Amino acid sequence: MNASPMPAPVDAVAAEPYRIDAVLFDFDGTLTRPGSLDFSLIRQAIGCPDGMPVLEFMAGVEDDRRRADMARQLDRFELDGATASRPNSGAERLVAAIRKAGLPVGILTRNSRASVLKALENFPNLSMDDVHVLVTREDPVEIKPSGEGVLLAAGKMGVDPAHVLVVGDFHFDMLAGDNAGSLTAFLSNGRPVPADIRCRFEVDRLLDLEAIIEDGLTLPAGKLPNPFLETLLARYRIEDPSVIVGPSVGEDTAAVDIEGESVLVLKTDPITFATESIGRYAVSVNANDLATAGTAARWMLATLLLPVGFSRSQVRRIFADLHDACTAGGITLCGGHTEITDAVRRPVVAGMMAGTVARRDLIHKQQMAPGDRVLVTKGVAVEGTAIIAAEFRELLLEKGMTEAEINACIRFQAMISILPEARIAWANGGVSALHDVTEGGIATALAELSQAGARGIHVRRDRLPVYPQTRRMGEMLGIDPLGLIGSGSLLICCRPDDAPRLLSELEKNDIAVADIGAVTPDPPGIRAEANGAPVPWPRFDVDEITRLFA
Repeated sequence: MNASPMPAPVDAVAAEPYRIDAVLFDFDGTLTRPGSLDFSLIRQAIGCPDGMPVLEFMAGVEDDRRRADMARQLDRFELDGATASRPNSGAERLVAAIRKAGLPVGILTRNSRASVLKALENFPNLSMDDVHVLVTREDPVEIKPSGEGVLLAAGKMGVDPAHVLVVGDFHFDMLAGDNAGSLTAFLSNGRPVPADIRCRFEVDRLLDLEAIIEDGLTLPAGKLPNPFLETLLARYRIEDPSVIVGPSVGEDTAAVDIEGESVLVLKTDPITFATESIGRYAVSVNANDLATAGTAARWMLATLLLPVGFSRSQVRRIFADLHDACTAGGITLCGGHTEITDAVRRPVVAGMMAGTVARRDLIHKQQMAPGDRVLVTKGVAVEGTAIIAAEFRELLLEKGMTEAEINACIRFQAMISILPEARIAWANGGVSALHDVTEGGIATALAELSQAGARGIHVRRDRLPVYPQTRRMGEMLGIDPLGLIGSGSLLICCRPDDAPRLLSELEKNDIAVADIGAVTPDPPGIRAEANGAPVPWPRFDVDEITRLFA
């Protein structure tokens, strides 16, 4: 069976936040079908009273020969049961999905190792190769209900026990997880849950764990994944009728009706990658997004989160950058917050901007229509090229880039503002949508534009403009410019009859621009071609630059 992707989380998951770094399964009745071993038979054979755990009863027998005979009978009984056992419903699919998500899988059982290996022979698509750790009664710790077995397994998997999910169908499993400080999930297998069970989660079937595990996975650096963000936004509907454009995947700004004809446009965005000129980046990136709505920024608030060890001189530099960039853009820096904190390793500047525009001049992506031309200004990855040159100078020198080339790339910072081309687009007429290229590069930006406009986009990949310096840098570092953070490039959707005039005006003002495709009547998605043949469109779950910072 091929592993299918885990479904989106459901509302049934626990409200208390949690994180899962590994999953530790009981074996009999959990990964195997419930009732695969009838322990009443072995109880009768060794004389164990009902209600008394078999292993605890055997441990209390003082006669060594009798206890050894009991152990041999138990081993035979478990091997016979393992031979006849079968996988529990959904076990193989769940383990495959967990492994695909990058989490280690463990088994914690009071059975013998030999019986587990024998039972795994009956799994068509699950073997010990899929299991990172197997802890059995042969290990030198008390397995269950003590937490020692969980702690041993967590240590072998290299994870914090607090982030281990212990899954089982018996109260000993829950006690073991609880005693180790781990998360616990009780598998009822469709039966009533005993009143004495204490656990974090209760599930009827193994596959009910998929949504729980999905919600506990750590997110990669960068933007929230769009499907997850869309799910979150769908849960929080805006009822205020004055909000014209609210939160949506691919929308750069919010728009609020404040005076009937005037619209208040709002935007917030943090700068997390750059440290050189971070204040200027914060102003430019936020002002860029306001420009995509058809307005220039008027007011800004800035939140500065700075790492421990930052000096007064460094703080002064950020303030000066913020002030100078706002002054140059005619923006009033109204206030904000500044803090030194060990919550960050690099400085973070989160800007919040606002501007106003007449309702008739508001640009938002629902205006896109089939046939609109799709243009892009400058070249891809302007911002990423400048950041890498400033932050990774030594690495680039080692790879063979010259000082002059690196300095030329740093000067790309001067191109990060899209206001000049946005103003030309506003005045041109016929513009149906504007979108700023940011994290995830132009590949992600075009996908976001398509989704926000609810239209397909046909892209000529061979027409995408890539600066030679950017291309060389990508080849040196093994990163794709199409997935590299790209503030400085503006995507423009324009009515086909108005596009030639806009192209001409941009070129007259020395702003490079390329016609890279068209809006289509298809559902949202990117259809790409190069040199007349269809080609795949890349997808980047995180920005390419994060691999360098990692």
